[in-house]
Amino acid sequence: MSEQGKANPGGRPGGPGGPGGPGGGPGRGPMPFGGGPGMMMMPGQKPKNFKGTFRRLAGYLKPYRWKLLAVLVTAIVSTVFSILSPKIMGRATTKLFEGMMGAGIDFHGIWLIILQLAGLYLVSSAFMYVMQFLMAGVAQKTVYLIRKEVSDKLNRLPLKFYDARTHGEIMSRVVNDVDNISNTLQQSLTQLITSVVTILGVIVMMLTISPLLTLILILTLPLSFLVIKGIAKRSQLYFKGQQKELGELNGHVEEMYTGHKIVKAFGREEKSIAKFTDINGRLYESGWRAQFISGIIMPLMNVINNIAYVLICVVGGILVTRSIINIGDIQAFIQYARQFSMPLAQTANIANVIQSTIASAERVFELLDETDEVPEALEAATISAPKGDVSIQGVSFGYSEDVRVIENMNIDVKQGQTVAIVGPTGAGKTTLVNLLMRFYEVNGGRITIDGTDIASMKRGHLRKLFGMVLQDTWLFNGTIRDNIAYGRAGATEEEIVGAAKAAFADHFIRTLPDGYDTVLNEEASNISQGQKQLLTIARAILADPAILILDEATSSVDTRTEVQIQKAMHRLMKGRTSFVIAHRLSTIRDADLILVMNKGNVIEQGTHAELMERGGFYADLYNSQFAEESPAVNAV
Repeated sequence: MSEQGKANPGGRPGGPGGPGGPGGGPGRGPMPFGGGPGMMMMPGQKPKNFKGTFRRLAGYLKPYRWKLLAVLVTAIVSTVFSILSPKIMGRATTKLFEGMMGAGIDFHGIWLIILQLAGLYLVSSAFMYVMQFLMAGVAQKTVYLIRKEVSDKLNRLPLKFYDARTHGEIMSRVVNDVDNISNTLQQSLTQLITSVVTILGVIVMMLTISPLLTLILILTLPLSFLVIKGIAKRSQLYFKGQQKELGELNGHVEEMYTGHKIVKAFGREEKSIAKFTDINGRLYESGWRAQFISGIIMPLMNVINNIAYVLICVVGGILVTRSIINIGDIQAFIQYARQFSMPLAQTANIANVIQSTIASAERVFELLDETDEVPEALEAATISAPKGDVSIQGVSFGYSEDVRVIENMNIDVKQGQTVAIVGPTGAGKTTLVNLLMRFYEVNGGRITIDGTDIASMKRGHLRKLFGMVLQDTWLFNGTIRDNIAYGRAGATEEEIVGAAKAAFADHFIRTLPDGYDTVLNEEASNISQGQKQLLTIARAILADPAILILDEATSSVDTRTEVQIQKAMHRLMKGRTSFVIAHRLSTIRDADLILVMNKGNVIEQGTHAELMERGGFYADLYNSQFAEESPAVNAV
């Protein structure tokens, strides 16, 4: 399974693990027992420190405490008014019954009751609207602040944070977990308030009508809980299996989609389809069993509720015949009994939602608590007219404390020199580049540019001194003009075209239907890999940096284009300090200085001729590469 599939096995919506996971949670709407029992009973991720995380999340709501108090008051008033309506409606029923049994129906009194009910409903709806309006403002402002803090934090985190985590995991925290918090603040908190007030209010109203009928209703509750617990225990196993299979299916589809060319090239379509069919079949089995078993809750709850209604009607009828209560009270009591079951289901549902939300908040806070990259110097140094002298003095670095990748490295590079960095995989070539641009901080020693320690410079200023052309091209969804102009803000049309010409990209750009206005689609698949590289080179030329970093920039182009690019590179590199990470040693024979790295140390340095004359590590590396290339050349 792909990393993204692992990080978000449930897929959207719902986040990692789907509903009930830290990015999802159970169903959102007001839900009675039968409105989605499977969702209600989905197992949520439990937070490690519920109280601490809850207090920290509550701290974000503290500035809005008066609005929250207003939300509480409006929720109580709205709920109380809605609770009063069955009692008043019962009075109308009693008047009708008494009128039919006596001299006549008091229509005037009934109309007054209807108007009273209409007024209650309007007032209740008005307070409910105010509650939702206030809570929406509080929720969105709170989540806006959390998102802003997360965004600012991501900009301050060092590169090693991203290297140690998958993109899917980071996106899950930034998007799914924050959305989960937003949904809970917007909906679940108000539902919890109204549900608790409804339960308490309904119990009080039922007790005012008949303590005996209230006792009968409450006695049926344990049976309801036993049914829910028994079914939920069975359905949870299948829901877990459903989410597991869904995650595996998403991962498989993602891998096959992103690598569909390789799948077709190796003729693995049938195997891919067979695996999809197998996973999809298991998902079907888990899914229908989970939904079927959880769906039994609704019919069983209806049976239990109907038993309660029958008992209430029978006992209530007896009480009416004995003139202990009015017939309208029976109607009101049945309505209260129906109102009683729904908030109980909502409360159980919301308890699981809140647990999932606190788990999401905990994951977000873990991100916010990550160690920032080393702070910028208070009085940052600047280089107004950079020349490009680079000095690496006694530098040591390791990705972890106990394993050093670079140990006591010393290099002096003068302005305009071309420095080639060669060595086997894992030698530390890319690490050196990361240290030069302060993507990582050195553990010991110092790196200076024109005599200024880069640790005393702002990272933004430092990185403007560099231009990069990497082996892996990066182009965004936009026009070719915009992608080239990315190298320098405010570049003119003439400068953009000049950079494209210098990179030998102008010709192919003008052959495209829309020229410089051609929009590159996702992954820029409407141009070739070599053309992508030409655009990134043009972008670096436009940036006009003092120091260049080239990571085998010509590896993705044909031989003829490579010759053109080499000419453009020589023109670009003239007068600039250049660091070239080389894999094909034949391309760096003219370098002013070749650094041979192995196991984090510079074991040899000098020109190509000097290193070949020594007959050391570089000479062996060059000769072995030349020997491998010769048969291919002869074959051609």
